[in-house]
Amino acid sequence: MSSRRRFGGRLVLAGMASAMALVVTGCGGGGNGGDEVASAEGGGTSAKASTSSSSELAEYVEAQRKWVTCLRGEGLDAPDPDAKGKVELGDQSKWKRDPKALKAQEKCADLSVPVPESVEKAQQPELTKEEIRKNQQYAKCMQEHGAPDFPDTGADGHFRDVTWDSTSAGAKRATRACASIIGIPDDAPTPQG
Repeated sequence: MSSRRRFGGRLVLAGMASAMALVVTGCGGGGNGGDEVASAEGGGTSAKASTSSSSELAEYVEAQRKWVTCLRGEGLDAPDPDAKGKVELGDQSKWKRDPKALKAQEKCADLSVPVPESVEKAQQPELTKEEIRKNQQYAKCMQEHGAPDFPDTGADGHFRDVTWDSTSAGAKRATRACASIIGIPDDAPTPQG
C-alpha cells in the first residue's frame, strides 16, 4: 500500500517542486570537486566519519559522471555534474517528451543512482530562525489537527526523515488547517486522494 509516505526534510506541499528537481536532475558534482573530496583522508573518529561522508560524495559524483557519459553516448547534450553531483538538464518537459531523450534515459537507467542520504543532508539549506520557528509551528499544527505521525523538526529546523500517512482523512484535514503557516492560501486547491 502506498498510503504511507517517507518524509525527509521536505514539505509535501511546499517542497514538491524541489523534490522533483532532485529526482529528475540528480544531485552531483564535477570539475575538481570530486578530487578534492576524495583526498579527505584522516586519522581520528571524526576524520573517519568525514572521510566516509567525503568518500560517499566522491562515489556519487563519479556515478553521476558515468551517467552523463552514457547520456552523451546516446546523442544527448548533458552537462557535467557540479561538485555535489547535480546535473542541470534544463527544460525537464523536453526530456519527458523527446523520444531520443526517453530512449537514452532508459538505456542509461542502470547508471542513475539515488542521492546518498549524507549528500542530500549536506545540500539542505541553512534555515533562518524564522524558518525554523515556522517549521516547528507547522509540525505542531499538523500533529494537533489530525496527523499525529507528522514528523517533528530537528535542531536545524528541517523535518525529520520519518514515514507518515499523508492520505488519511486526518492528514488531509490537518493540511488544510495548517496550510497558511507555510504560506499556502486557505482557498488554494488541495490534493485529492
